[in-house]
Amino acid sequence: MKLFEIGKYRHTAATFADYDPRAPVMAQLLAHAIEQREPRLVVEHIGSTAVPGCRGKGIIDLAVTYTDGDLDPAKSALDALEFQRQSGREPFPETRPMRVAAVSTLRGSFQVHAHLIERNGSEHRELIAFRDLLRRDPELRAAYEKTKEQILASGITDSLDYSKAKSSFITSVLVGQVPGQVPDLPSF
Repeated sequence: MKLFEIGKYRHTAATFADYDPRAPVMAQLLAHAIEQREPRLVVEHIGSTAVPGCRGKGIIDLAVTYTDGDLDPAKSALDALEFQRQSGREPFPETRPMRVAAVSTLRGSFQVHAHLIERNGSEHRELIAFRDLLRRDPELRAAYEKTKEQILASGITDSLDYSKAKSSFITSVLVGQVPGQVPDLPSF
């Protein structure tokens, strides 16, 4: 019995949704399926849906991490599971790809972004650090939610423009309050 079906991704306008407690369960199921397909990969749930209580677009973001030389097997694993190449304007390059999917279960449908990134690289460490900071700090999480609400209230609903608009908040958090000072990032 299949626990979920992977279908064609649908581009939608950015919205602001309540936290969905089903998202971590879906992320865990997808991580297991990806890691079963290619055991050299390690998949981690990132983004707002990985932070309990955090409101956002509701898209499940996964960091599909690979070691040096394993990018092609990582892409093949996601392709075999019927994830699709990102389309639209400014897709990530195939040297740092993102795969997308719409995943359906008996309990709903989820949009998924699978980011293929090198394990322990700077991007991986930053994504995990930001997620963990949001998990630990409710005031930071509230400020992030407010920033996202303000972006949407300003009329920005294109997903790419929305992502670019919130990047300055993320960058400012990662560099800390003192310019040039970077918080300790996790090592794996």
